[in-house]
Amino acid sequence: MSLTTASALDAAKEAKAASHVLATLPASARNDALTAIYDGLNTAKDEILAANARDLELAKQAAADGKLSQSLVSRLDLGKKGKWEDMLKGILDVRELEDPVGKVTLRTRLDDGLDLERVTCPIGVLLIIFEARPEVIANIASLAVKSGNAAILKGGKESTESFVAISRVISAALEKTQVPNGAIQLVTTRDVIPQLLDLDQHIDLVIPRGSNELVRYIKSNTKIPVLGHADGLCSIYLEESADPKMAAQVIVDSKTSYPAACNSLETLLVQESALSTVFPAVAEALSAKGVELRCDEASKASLSKTNPSLTVTSSQESDYATEFLSLTLAVKTVSSLQEAIEHINSHGSHHTDAILTASKEQAEMFMNAVDSAGVYWNASTRFADGMRYGFGTEVGISTNKIHSRGPVGLEGLMIYKYKIRGGGQCTLSYGEGEGKRAYKHERLL
Repeated sequence: MSLTTASALDAAKEAKAASHVLATLPASARNDALTAIYDGLNTAKDEILAANARDLELAKQAAADGKLSQSLVSRLDLGKKGKWEDMLKGILDVRELEDPVGKVTLRTRLDDGLDLERVTCPIGVLLIIFEARPEVIANIASLAVKSGNAAILKGGKESTESFVAISRVISAALEKTQVPNGAIQLVTTRDVIPQLLDLDQHIDLVIPRGSNELVRYIKSNTKIPVLGHADGLCSIYLEESADPKMAAQVIVDSKTSYPAACNSLETLLVQESALSTVFPAVAEALSAKGVELRCDEASKASLSKTNPSLTVTSSQESDYATEFLSLTLAVKTVSSLQEAIEHINSHGSHHTDAILTASKEQAEMFMNAVDSAGVYWNASTRFADGMRYGFGTEVGISTNKIHSRGPVGLEGLMIYKYKIRGGGQCTLSYGEGEGKRAYKHERLL
């Protein structure tokens, strides 16, 4: 990883050249690079966490001054319980995954001595633009190297100390390997994003990691394909047959285990018939964790009878289209499964949504009808994560309808090419009529 102040064009050209080398390296060379990155970061833990602490101190002051959101401060903290360990574990998990490069996914005999193959290959050059989240550097570097892609990273100013410290360690680690140093670059030049977004001849995919404002800006200002999501507006539908204890556990985990995450619960849809049965235990558990409940009239009226000691506020219509990223939860009453599905499909962000129910029929209908990248039955929305899916780590979560959807790991960073092996055949030899040959189109794989 080179910590570069080069122009956007020079950085992109270097990354493109490096991607051509990286794509041809054997899996052993790419895995050796991941081992070197892991060892380097592990050794430099104290130095990196000290740099992160300096970023965090400035970020907290900026948040106190109203210049930075608390959710960004939370995402910035690399010393948060388990975060450092998860980052390092993700590198090793990616290293142990099957090599994604050069897998034959189709083989067809067009004719004797004329075989067609479809083979997986890297996309090329990735541009990752992120806010806070210093662990993104290690995540992207490991996934990019393993998948044979080059990557250019541009971080936000709030995490400058952290990503400079991490990049120096990774750069030194790559110097000892066959992976070109220019394959992973951290761009530090200010205001370089517009120039990078204009380089569609050299950059093949943009992956934004940050606020919906950042993602929307990127999608509106580039011709390069963008992989990602603008919002993480996740909902849970609480159906009347759900076990109250189970429901409380799942909803509390979905909302409170990491409120600033994009897979955190933001809207709770409660079936009307569950208001006085299942919902009270859920509301009690959420309140105990400090969650502010913004309720519609029906759910608020119900709680005033079943949980009169709870303090809740009245919701506004805008709350059901808000990604709070904090301990605030919008609650809405719905009459049926169909109404819940319609609400999610029209108000949600197609990220991750869940149903809590004892009915398999209701659950399957929900999962088939909800148009989201992740649909769960009796499970926390927080499972929407590359590490938890067994992908090692992820470059982000996509709500796209093409190429890759949901947590994007190695598979989402691959494309394919077609190879034909022949012996001098020409298309004019094939067709109808005397002396013409017919294609066999014999599937071999």
